[in-house]
Amino acid sequence: MSLEIQINNDIKQAMLNKEKDILESLRAIKSAILLLKTGKDAVNGEVSESAEIAMLQKLVKQRREAADIYVQQNRQDLADEELFQAGIIERYLPKQMSREEIEAAVKEIVAEVGATSPKDMGKVMGQASKRFAGKADNRMVSEIVKSLLQN
Repeated sequence: MSLEIQINNDIKQAMLNKEKDILESLRAIKSAILLLKTGKDAVNGEVSESAEIAMLQKLVKQRREAADIYVQQNRQDLADEELFQAGIIERYLPKQMSREEIEAAVKEIVAEVGATSPKDMGKVMGQASKRFAGKADNRMVSEIVKSLLQN
């Protein structure tokens, strides 16, 4: 089932259950999908799954950054709302890999590429970003790659 159909079905269910907070998050996702479908990444009104995942990750990141700002401004009520929305949006992202899974996969990539020093980090990160698209935080992957290439 495509993300758009799933979101539309979940919107209907949230309306029936009168779940206002969830409905707000789902409508934000639907809006982002419609914008994506009219953008340059769309082919005949269709968007790739990787573009959808990137869009969802962007929405989650925006919510988390807004929550951080609200916490700095002593507005915990607004921060909680943003974090709740981020949690709803994360439901539609692929399951995130654990640190151990990422380390094992990065070790394989390092062996495949033949990386031996920090100079080879670009080669490893290029392969890693393709392999982990949407499944791992790039910052964590970068830290793991640095630590493995330092040794």
